[in-house]
Amino acid sequence: MRDAYHEELDSIGDGLVEMARLVGSAIGRATTAILDADLKLAESVIEADQKVDELQHDLEARAIALLARQQPVATDLRIVVTSLRMSADLERSGDLAQHVAKLARLRFPQRAVPHDLHATILEMGQLAQRLMAKAAEVIVTKDVDLALQLEQDDDEMDLLHRTLFQHLIDDRWKHGIETAVDVTLLGRYYERYADHAVAVAKRVVYLVTGEHADEIQSDIQPVTGVEGA
Repeated sequence: MRDAYHEELDSIGDGLVEMARLVGSAIGRATTAILDADLKLAESVIEADQKVDELQHDLEARAIALLARQQPVATDLRIVVTSLRMSADLERSGDLAQHVAKLARLRFPQRAVPHDLHATILEMGQLAQRLMAKAAEVIVTKDVDLALQLEQDDDEMDLLHRTLFQHLIDDRWKHGIETAVDVTLLGRYYERYADHAVAVAKRVVYLVTGEHADEIQSDIQPVTGVEGA
């Protein structure tokens, strides 16, 4: 019975990894769709989000069943509860990738992103995909140090997000209000996607240590000099 119980716990972790990989692929393909005005690709991203939703529902059902049958405590309880929260973050990430694809579909056959912002949006999409790949790795390895790095990596996304707004408020903006709204939404989608990847990593920190990531990071004192210098 205990072997079956731990196999079920492991299968929940496997489901989370699959979700992370699916939503990582989704944001990459959605970025290509929005930049290339690729309607077929956009539609495939929109349709594929159903698989992510189904995985979340299945994971939730199995986690709740475990809680009811086994009444786990201590670390096992953290695994189940934290997995439920991670699945919600991953499902929302899939929704955000779908939002990018839906914007590509809405503006087709036109391109939603002006040429002068193409590189910035491409970089945001690639960064979002890397962050989610790292989050998936954290789920597998339970590497606390790697998990804590994600928040630092997210600073790069925040910088790119600010870059978009600098373009929007520039007096030389010439692409009109509709495009400004599109770019504002895109920036928000990528920024929130990155936040969910970071949230997944933080939840792994809590799963492993029983402490919140912010508490651990606050305990790490920066090195300001060499002792005796």
